[in-house]
Amino acid sequence: MEPERHPIIYVRGYAMTEGERNETAADPFCGFNLGSTVYRANIDKTAPAKKFVFESPVLRLAADFGYRTIYENGLDILDPDWQPRTGADGVPAKGLPPESIVIYRYYNDGSGLLGDGKARAIETYARGLSDLVLRVKALVCERRGSDHDPAAFRCYLVAHSMGGLVVRAFLQNRKLGDAAARASIDKVFTYATPHNGIDVGGFNTPSWLSLNEMDTFNRERMAGFLDLKASFKATGRVDHVPEKVFPVSRMFCMVGTNRGDYEVGMGLSRTFAGHGSDGLVRVENATVWGIDAAGTPTVPAAVAYAYRSHSGPFGIVNSEEAYQNLTRFLFGDVRVDVWVDITGVALPQALEGRKVQALYQVELLTGPRGKRWYLSRRTAEEDSPACRTHAELTEASKKDRRSIYLSTVFLANRARVDQERPSLAYAMNLGVRVPDYQVEKVFWPDQHYEGGYLFRDTAIVEMVPPAAAGGDWSVKFSWQGGGAAQAATELPYRKLKEGKVQVLIPFDSGGRPGISGKVRLVIGAWNT
Repeated sequence: MEPERHPIIYVRGYAMTEGERNETAADPFCGFNLGSTVYRANIDKTAPAKKFVFESPVLRLAADFGYRTIYENGLDILDPDWQPRTGADGVPAKGLPPESIVIYRYYNDGSGLLGDGKARAIETYARGLSDLVLRVKALVCERRGSDHDPAAFRCYLVAHSMGGLVVRAFLQNRKLGDAAARASIDKVFTYATPHNGIDVGGFNTPSWLSLNEMDTFNRERMAGFLDLKASFKATGRVDHVPEKVFPVSRMFCMVGTNRGDYEVGMGLSRTFAGHGSDGLVRVENATVWGIDAAGTPTVPAAVAYAYRSHSGPFGIVNSEEAYQNLTRFLFGDVRVDVWVDITGVALPQALEGRKVQALYQVELLTGPRGKRWYLSRRTAEEDSPACRTHAELTEASKKDRRSIYLSTVFLANRARVDQERPSLAYAMNLGVRVPDYQVEKVFWPDQHYEGGYLFRDTAIVEMVPPAAAGGDWSVKFSWQGGGAAQAATELPYRKLKEGKVQVLIPFDSGGRPGISGKVRLVIGAWNT
């Protein structure tokens, strides 16, 4: 069954100067209409870019899912003179169809074209988002008629950069919005949002930098408008969403890892952001975790990584990878959370029993069957692997660090290349590297091979949901390193809560040095 469609409200990112706010106010879609024809296949900027035409999120949502814009006769739904679009019979339709793309134009008042040219505080933008949600709700309910329960209305929030903070302020701070508006949010998707602030030269944005609201990205300031003062005091972080406020399982964070193509400030931004960023937001600051009532982290939001910059022609919003993750998250059928549990680490024989320091880098690339792009791409060269120290993987007191969340994959029946085959399949390339070993903080050169892997192989995973498999999940896999071209080994699974199942794919590099463990897939139906 096709999932029910809900309105999409897009919340754009930060515009620093009045000129940038003017440019935003003059754009009907605030950048959401931008496409691209280029992408980077690797980190070598001297190599020619690859051609890949991505029209834009707006055009693709219209073509693929029947979404439409809300502009009519030069007005939008916040104008008192706006009227719904006239139907084919010449009679104006009532309200707004649920398959609508609504742009939150919060920079209009701060532009010199449509306002006074002065930036507002993020709290003002959050309250405005609440009002917009209620306006969209009223119009969609009007279209659906009196037999539709207004309490059942839902919408999606899709945000880029600072827009994600506007969304979180609206959701997390009860003073900044209406409870009915918050209850109307079904899912939240963020592109390159600085959920834990922006670091400049290794330091958080200073609180005194209030010009053009730049202190918005200071963690102490963020703790205030996100209503996280207690959590911030305990952890020093603000990338937390209380589960009682909004379920983190309904959030998705799209993370960019290409700093080299972010040209803002003639490249100064990417210089100050440093490696491990999209040119503005550091990878480690672009995701969120849920926290319980005691402030303890519970589960991560769904996360995927793409070799894309913060914005521009190589940017994350106007990319096929991000669009595919967005639409699978909103309308997909199966959710797969990918973890790796490390069960053993073997040092080189000569280092056995010695005090060793090492950093293990876990890489993951996931690509669906028949496609030219990755749903998630984490590699050491792009500064996006999951990292653990030797102590974390070997000492008994740190055993909780051996379970590593890597990414979440959403799969969609409508995207199957062969519609006659009921299975959903993707390739999962897993690699574990240790760049070097140190003994007493001194590099150990023996048996060192630069760029070498402790383990690297590609698993083909194929699954058939219960409805097509006769009542139970069917999950198969094969490691391609064994010569397999398709999934063949049936995996047993353990049933979890909420109808999910867990399957384990073992791996063992063998020998010394080496590593062993299990890829843990938590699989469940999505949008049922």
